[in-house]
Amino acid sequence: MKILLSKSVLAALATMIALVFSTPNVTAGQRYATPPPLVLSPNISEPLMLQLQGSPAIVPRAAHQRLLRKQRSYNRKTNITKRTTKRYKRRTAALRSGVVLRKKQPRRKTSSRQFNPALLPTLVNYSGPHKAGTVIINTPERRLYLVMKDGKARRYGVGVGKPGFEWAGTHKVTRKAEWPSWRPPAEMIAREKAAGRNIPAFMAGGPNNPLGSRAMYLGSTLYRIHGSNQPWSIGKAVSSGCIRMRNQDAIDLYERIKVGTKVVVL
Repeated sequence: MKILLSKSVLAALATMIALVFSTPNVTAGQRYATPPPLVLSPNISEPLMLQLQGSPAIVPRAAHQRLLRKQRSYNRKTNITKRTTKRYKRRTAALRSGVVLRKKQPRRKTSSRQFNPALLPTLVNYSGPHKAGTVIINTPERRLYLVMKDGKARRYGVGVGKPGFEWAGTHKVTRKAEWPSWRPPAEMIAREKAAGRNIPAFMAGGPNNPLGSRAMYLGSTLYRIHGSNQPWSIGKAVSSGCIRMRNQDAIDLYERIKVGTKVVVL
């Protein structure tokens, strides 16, 4: 048994020695040297080329130009610009540093055609000289007060005359109308026409009528307390002298007062 093992070991060693000395032109330095780098062809339209020896191949000018054209075409299709590149670099740097960048939220457009909730009807204290049932319109404050009992008043937001159309005085409600029709005076028609706006000589009552849901006429004047189909104008100086209210508020006031009610405009 010992003789057989020694013979097999000697045979294996002899085979290994033969293989080593049979490799042509290979030195120890070449066997354990760092292998040359792996170089890929720069022309992406051609098959990949592996260059295992020597220096990297020189890219032909024509192939280089083709590569540049393809890159430019890709940039155009994907909308890559210097700005997007800078944004990408900035976000990448932020992510690496642990900073979270939030996307800019689009600005919300605030509509100017909204009713101001601060102008909603409310009950307030009143200690003035006027008795209950009197309507007081404070033009600078743009509020209407209906005097009530027990030192209280109901306050409404109103629209008043624009600059040049303000007025003051004491009158009585001489007529009340629901969904009134509108006949603008000739002066208003001429004034609006000169400003480039044409208004009809008559408009039937309804939701599109500028007098709104209710109208309370003041004495022999052309002025009224009336509703409006433009609630965003309440609280502003926009009318030609009339006192505007929200349609809901005009209805509420209409039900609370009667013909003959005293109206004081300050």
